[in-house]
Amino acid sequence: MGVLEDKARARLFYRYLSKVYDRVNPFIWNESMRAESLEMLALDAGDRVLDVGCGTGFGTEGLLEYTEDVYALDQSEGQLEKAWAKLGKHDPVQFTFGDAERLPFAADSFDAVWSSGSIEYWPNPVAALREFRRITKPGGKVLVVGPNYPRSTLFQKLADAIMLFYDEAEADRMFRDAGFEAIEHRTMGPSYKPDVAITTLARVPEQ
Repeated sequence: MGVLEDKARARLFYRYLSKVYDRVNPFIWNESMRAESLEMLALDAGDRVLDVGCGTGFGTEGLLEYTEDVYALDQSEGQLEKAWAKLGKHDPVQFTFGDAERLPFAADSFDAVWSSGSIEYWPNPVAALREFRRITKPGGKVLVVGPNYPRSTLFQKLADAIMLFYDEAEADRMFRDAGFEAIEHRTMGPSYKPDVAITTLARVPEQ
């Protein structure tokens, strides 16, 4: 387990990173990547969607281009404060302080769940994905963007020491273990590193 796959360390890390996050973020997670991911999710107007690990609201802003029924959750108060400054604390987004592995929502509450740049900090990704499945309606979609596993052995060792990095095979395993179906993956990234991220789209089985 990487050093930042500890919730207390991750909160401390983001307390400081939140101050510069929006200036750093475009180098690894930019608007074109967000747009491509949103096209994959293919939301309908009126869909109720949850952004897990919303950070400063970059992904949340994209979701609002498709639907007005957006909820967002993060475990970092520093990140949430930045998101509130952009979007307001209560409207148009319903913000919640919380943990991806223990989501404070009833079963079948959402048509879709989105999470970008958060899975790498979860101590138990499969537990969080099971929570995603629980709160998503049957037939609903879940999209997760995370860091693609490096090809270099040296960078693999560095990545493993910091947080969760994974490849398509591992993403497939995690989503299947969490009970999803129709799983597909796509790598994406900025021009200088086009495969820095891995985006996974999956469906909750129909009952």
